[in-house]
Amino acid sequence: MEIELITKEDLRQLRAQLLEDIKAHFSAQATQKTQWLKSAQVRAMLSISPGTLQTLRVNGTLKHTKIGGSFYYLQSDIDALLKSGKNQN
Repeated sequence: MEIELITKEDLRQLRAQLLEDIKAHFSAQATQKTQWLKSAQVRAMLSISPGTLQTLRVNGTLKHTKIGGSFYYLQSDIDALLKSGKNQN
């Protein structure tokens, strides 16, 4: 078994590298803000009725999050649905 000495300078360099990596990680996340939309906004974007939106939720076509009595949808999920054309009859 080989013994390797670690100096204070080695630890400082490691700390600096870790801090740099953490900052880079969080700054990348900050630029990718998650946009949440309420039901009325989604209905307007998709030109659908409240019942159709409920159907999309129930059959799993559109993921949602319920907070209190309000449903929220990810902008990226709405964009994907529009791109796929699944809301078209």
